[in-house]
Amino acid sequence: MTRPSSTYRLQFRNGMDFGKARQLVSYLQHLGISHLHASPVMAAAKGSSHGRDVIDPNAVDPALGGLDGLRQLAGDLKARGLGLILDIAPNHVAASLDNPWWHSVVTWGKESPFSGHFDIDWSEKLTLPVLDGDFATEAADGKIRLALDPERGVLALCYRGNFYPLHPETCRQALAAHEELLLIAAPTAAFEGTTTRTGPLAFVDEQEVVARILAEISRDPKRVAAIHEAQPWRLVERKTARRQAGYRRLSGSADLVGLRLDDARVFDDAHRLVIDLVREGTVDGLAILHIDGFADPRAYLERLRAAVGPAYLIVDKRLADSERLAAEWPVHGTTGGEIITALTGMMTGHACGPSDGGLRTETARESCKRQILMTDFESEAGQLTLLAKTLADRTHADLSRSSLAEAIRALIVALPVARTYATATHISDRDREIIATARQHAQEGNRPEVREAIDFVWELLADDRVPVTLAGCGEFRARFQQLSGCVAARVPDDALLSRDMAACLSDTPANGPAAFHASMRARAEAMPHGLSAIAPFGAACGGDTRARLHALAEAPDIWHSATGRWSALSASRLHDPAGRINPAPDTERLLYNAIAAIWPIAGLQDNAAIRALAADLKAFIRRQGRIGPQGREPDTNPGQALAGVVEGLFGNDAFLRDLDATLPPFIDAGLMNALAQTLIKLTMPGVPDIRQGSERGDFSLRQAGHRVFMPPSGILSEKPPATRTAFSAYKQWLVAAVLAARMKDPEGPFAGPYLPLDLSDGGAQALAFLRGVPQAFAITVAPRRTFGKTNPGNLHLTEDATRGISITIPDRFHGRAVRSVLDGRLLRLDGDMPLTEALAGEPVALFISA
Repeated sequence: MTRPSSTYRLQFRNGMDFGKARQLVSYLQHLGISHLHASPVMAAAKGSSHGRDVIDPNAVDPALGGLDGLRQLAGDLKARGLGLILDIAPNHVAASLDNPWWHSVVTWGKESPFSGHFDIDWSEKLTLPVLDGDFATEAADGKIRLALDPERGVLALCYRGNFYPLHPETCRQALAAHEELLLIAAPTAAFEGTTTRTGPLAFVDEQEVVARILAEISRDPKRVAAIHEAQPWRLVERKTARRQAGYRRLSGSADLVGLRLDDARVFDDAHRLVIDLVREGTVDGLAILHIDGFADPRAYLERLRAAVGPAYLIVDKRLADSERLAAEWPVHGTTGGEIITALTGMMTGHACGPSDGGLRTETARESCKRQILMTDFESEAGQLTLLAKTLADRTHADLSRSSLAEAIRALIVALPVARTYATATHISDRDREIIATARQHAQEGNRPEVREAIDFVWELLADDRVPVTLAGCGEFRARFQQLSGCVAARVPDDALLSRDMAACLSDTPANGPAAFHASMRARAEAMPHGLSAIAPFGAACGGDTRARLHALAEAPDIWHSATGRWSALSASRLHDPAGRINPAPDTERLLYNAIAAIWPIAGLQDNAAIRALAADLKAFIRRQGRIGPQGREPDTNPGQALAGVVEGLFGNDAFLRDLDATLPPFIDAGLMNALAQTLIKLTMPGVPDIRQGSERGDFSLRQAGHRVFMPPSGILSEKPPATRTAFSAYKQWLVAAVLAARMKDPEGPFAGPYLPLDLSDGGAQALAFLRGVPQAFAITVAPRRTFGKTNPGNLHLTEDATRGISITIPDRFHGRAVRSVLDGRLLRLDGDMPLTEALAGEPVALFISA
């Protein structure tokens, strides 16, 4: 197993397949990449844009090139010295009839050999939330009919082209007087889940007769309803999924059903091909998505580690501010999303939280979690409440179902981390402390009966004596933790978009450079081989988009003045579909921030980019319609309201001209931030992960798994100027230059310790750190808070901005020679390095010991 030194995240589908990926291998080698990091490639539902909705975990998607195509890609990579890391999402599969396992379960119900593979509540019929309206109405309108599945040759209820198979034992009732058409099938299945017919269909050559008889039956809604009632499943309205899913979903989506990976048989069935690919050397490492949705992540990871040996393993988990990855997990680290929080705090000096008149980050997060629990996960929360009520009754605790429901919500909302990792019999001291903190916060302001219920739930979660005597306690722990993890994953990370920017700028010991250095030291110690990603899987917006938002926070007064003008200019033209004028301040601010974050560098002169901006805004608006950064009230639709507002704004020439004239200094500061965070990511502890195309620029409001990038043409042979217009070329050159320095000595400076470097201004103007030891080291220098401190269009600090500021060099490095990676200068270190000399007209600086 070769451990990666840099990875390139390629999003398959959306025009990218194995053949096109093979054309990029030479480019990746020249860029300095050690491993291609591929999005999920297993067979997925038709039209999938992300590949997580798997229909067969043991088949590579034919649309991408199939297993042979994947092996050919891996062969090309290895021929040039590169490896392959594969994303997998084993915790769930598509709840699609194209999924043979799911089709078997729909056909046979609990009798299916795959019924135990899925996390289904078999105390009631399997709920299939697929209807546009209620069943009676859809049947009366003739939209639900009895039909023969043309692909499988079995009787089914057909709705919108989907054939929901009848249980074989109900076919006699369905056909009634036409038993000569009866399909007889035994409840047996091949491993793939396909059912078999033991008898042929009569009149097989008389299709018109068959169709006429089935159509005749379908014209009677009562008969269709009776057939439906006899099935082990029921078709319900799609919108009711949040209340009555009947199976564990992922991220509130009824299209994804959870697998019971705690069962060794299910684990083996779901990982057969993946494990083979690792063992044969086609795949060098795996990135496990949605790890917090697993019942017992540690047990799963230990089983996977035993199967794949020393392969590179990472998990998709965004750590909270003070959270550390569990040391006992047998993985190399995370997919790197936690560095977003660290960079935001360093760039703005604040995690964009509390201020007078603003909403604290914690409060915004809690509001989101509560709303998500009460809408998207109403079904799962209800099932957990029922289990809690059963346990309370067994212990003779006089607790109502409503108080237990409130207690569960309060505890999940108050958790400072995504979830804890207690098992059925043991909870760590760390997790007990986390739940104790959540318990204390949850009880604040609650009614006495709810506080009593919180204490009861606390005992279930944190007292290891309880599971010994109370059956079902272990299941409660697992389901509580799965639910809290899924809820946390649904909280959007684009809170900057809705912030009052005056709230986002201040340096205190709890944030800014000091906090960044502390987090990097901890990262170097605990997770030196995890990925470092500015735009990991699930990130709400592009890394350069976020860098522009940081720039808005650098000049809040100017930004407030501008948004005030725009509000006045557009007041008569901002309408939502309900005809209301002037959206709420939060909504209007959200939209101005979003437009500014992705406004094209060339402004109104770039018509194509303006059109792309509009498409990005529409995707962003649809996401806001599900849940906004500050939550939303039930039965409201921010996305719908924003759609009318966007139309009004883009039809207002005065607004567009003012916007275009206001943004250039914010754009320049944002580009400086983008280059600074790029260099930091490439040299900080961890393995830099570059999302496809982001080496040239990543200005998007689309979630990371749903973006489409044009493949680059190649690496520039000459260094481009550091200017606004040449930003994309300069960023690509910077990435290639730094990765080349890393590749020269993979076990050198960037594998060494992390040492913060002090600046004479306290770090107000720049961040500096050193990696390595006196024998081999590197020094990174990255400016911060650059708004108004560059000449228009030029991406480097003015001499006035850097004058009198110096970087303190530790004594043990005095006298050592260093060479600039960016311009080749050779310097000898002494007590101080002037910031002006370090940057020397470049946006950032990197020195390697000579």
